[in-house]
Amino acid sequence: MSELSVLVLHGPNLNLLGTREPEVYGSTTLEGINHSLEKEANRLQVTVSCLQSNHEGNLVDAIHNAVFKHRGIVINAGAYTHTSVAIRDAIAGVGIPTVEVHLSNIYRREQFRHHSFIAPVVIGQISGFGSNSYILGLQALVTYLRTEA
Repeated sequence: MSELSVLVLHGPNLNLLGTREPEVYGSTTLEGINHSLEKEANRLQVTVSCLQSNHEGNLVDAIHNAVFKHRGIVINAGAYTHTSVAIRDAIAGVGIPTVEVHLSNIYRREQFRHHSFIAPVVIGQISGFGSNSYILGLQALVTYLRTEA
């Protein structure tokens, strides 16, 4: 792992971006977000690997496997943010610096979205900036990794 590599995880229903509730999540597709992340990664001179899954176990497996491949994780766990102790425990278990991101401001939405199981085990959380939340998350993570290294 000599090169700075970041895993970007997209949780359930994020494959529907661009058409799913655009008034909440915007009109940018997941492909568009990944393209923007790749451009920003290139500018930052890092690599990103993006994975979307609607299945909790696949996300947990990706977090576990990141130990051997990546120095950091950016995660939008989608609805699993509010329900998944398994994803929380995977992040805590691997000890890889992680940033939690959300397209919408979860604290301005339904009460059940105000709680994040993931927040206590990540280095920071960014929400409410649409697709730019991912870019801000990547920038913050890379800055953290370069400062802490």
